[in-house]
Amino acid sequence: MRIVVAAPQVPFVHGGAELMADDLVGALRARGHEAELVSIPFKWYPGTRVLDQAFLWRLVDLTEAAGRPVDRVIATKFPAYCVRHPNKVAWVLHQFRQAYDYDRTELGQFDESPAGRATRRAIERLDAVALGEARKVFATSRNVADRLLRFNGIEAEVLPHPPQALPYREDEPEGYVLSVNRLDRAKRIDLLVEAAKREPALRVVIAGEGPDRDRLEQLAAGLNGQVTFLGRVDGDELVDLYARCLAVFYAPVDEDFGMVPYEAFLSAKPVVTASDAGGPLEVVHDRETGAVVEPDPDAIVQACAYLAAHADEAKTWGRAGRAVAERVTWAACVDALLE
Repeated sequence: MRIVVAAPQVPFVHGGAELMADDLVGALRARGHEAELVSIPFKWYPGTRVLDQAFLWRLVDLTEAAGRPVDRVIATKFPAYCVRHPNKVAWVLHQFRQAYDYDRTELGQFDESPAGRATRRAIERLDAVALGEARKVFATSRNVADRLLRFNGIEAEVLPHPPQALPYREDEPEGYVLSVNRLDRAKRIDLLVEAAKREPALRVVIAGEGPDRDRLEQLAAGLNGQVTFLGRVDGDELVDLYARCLAVFYAPVDEDFGMVPYEAFLSAKPVVTASDAGGPLEVVHDRETGAVVEPDPDAIVQACAYLAAHADEAKTWGRAGRAVAERVTWAACVDALLE
C-alpha cells in the first residue's frame, strides 16, 4: 500500500509526537509499504489562527501523488486529522486541548469575547466533522478516548504506541531522580524542584528544553548542584541517564499518553507520578510499577525517599513495568491501523 502519515510540525520542536510519527513511517516501511510523512508547519496562537491552520489541512489533496493513488492516510493529531481522504484513519495523540479541558483554565487560550467563544465552538464542530469522516478512530490512551467520547461523542479504540527505539538497559541506580520532558508548565517539573528544596538528600537530573526552563532554573537557584539541568540530550545519553537513575519522575497535568513511563520501564526503572496525571496512570500503578502520589512536593519527597531506602523493591517495580512496556509493539499497531 501507499500510505501517508499526516502530522503537524511546530518548527524547531521535535518531541514525543514527532518521534511517534517518524517511527510509524519506519514501521510501515519495514512491513513493505510505501510510507511517507507529510507535515504542515503549525502555529496555534493567537487563538484566531487555529482555524486557519486546520483549513490548510482541509485544502490539501492527498488522494494521489505523482499520478498514483494514495491508499490510506493515517493522521495523528489536530489539525492533521482535518485532511480529507476516502480512506482516512485517525490515530489521535491529542486534540486541541485549549478548546476542551484546558478551556477557562490557566492553560486555556480562548477569552470570553464573542470571537474567542465562537472559535472554541468552531473547533469542536470541526473535530466532529473531521473525525466523523475517518473509517476508524484510535486513541493512544484511555484518557484520550474518554475525552473524545465526553466532548465529541466519538468512540475510539485504545491503541498505545511504543516509545522511541533505543538500546534501553538496566544499570545499578546511582541515587538521582530523572525528569525527561519538554520544559513546559503543564509538565509540572516544578513539583520535583520544590521537592528537592525540601529534602537536601534528593538529587534531581532534568533533561529537556522548553519555555519554562528559565523559571525552573530560578526556582532551583541556591541548591548547590542538587538539581542539574542538562538541556536536550541525544539518544545514547538518554539511555545512560535512564539506566543509572533511581526512578523517573513524570507527573504532567492530565497527560494524554506519555512515552516517558514506557522508556523508564524498558530501563527497568519505577515511575513516580501524580494522582491526576491522566494517561500515565494507565501503566503506572502504585506499589506495582511505581508510586502514585498527590501532586504535592512533600508527597514526592516521601515517595523518592521510600524508593531510595528500598532499592530491591524499586527494582521489582521497574522490572514489572518492563513487562508491561514490552507488550506494546509496532507490529500490533500496524496490524490495527491497516485492518
